[in-house]
Amino acid sequence: MRYLMIHKLDESLPEAWNPSPEFIDKMGAFMGEVQASGALLAAEGVHQSKEGALIRKDATGLTVTDGPFTEAREVIGGFALVEVADKAEAIQLGQRFADLFPQVSVEVRRVFEEEDFGAVADSQDA
Repeated sequence: MRYLMIHKLDESLPEAWNPSPEFIDKMGAFMGEVQASGALLAAEGVHQSKEGALIRKDATGLTVTDGPFTEAREVIGGFALVEVADKAEAIQLGQRFADLFPQVSVEVRRVFEEEDFGAVADSQDA
C-alpha cells in the first residue's frame, strides 16, 4: 500500500525554514534508512508559501492568490510517498519523522490504487 505523508510547519517559525546542520544530518540519516528499506518512493521539501500561489475554483470561476497564505497557520513543508504493508506502518514512519522536528504535524493518507476502483477499472480495460 502506498501512503502520502504531508508534513505541515508553522510558517511563523523562522527555524522551520532554516534547518540547522544537526537537523539536516538527522533528517538525512532517517531518509537514508527509509530509502534503504525500500519503503521510500519519493520525498521533497517545498519553499515557503510566499513563493507559491493558491488556485481556487468555484461557481464564479478561477481565482489565483499569490502567497504568503496568511489565513493558514500551518502550511505544507514537504511530502514523502512510501510503500508499506499497512496504515500502522505508515503511521509508525510518520511518528518517527515527526520526532525529528521540534514542532510539526504529519498527515498520513492512503493513495488510491487501481484495484480501489474495482469494476470501473475493469470495464475500461475491456
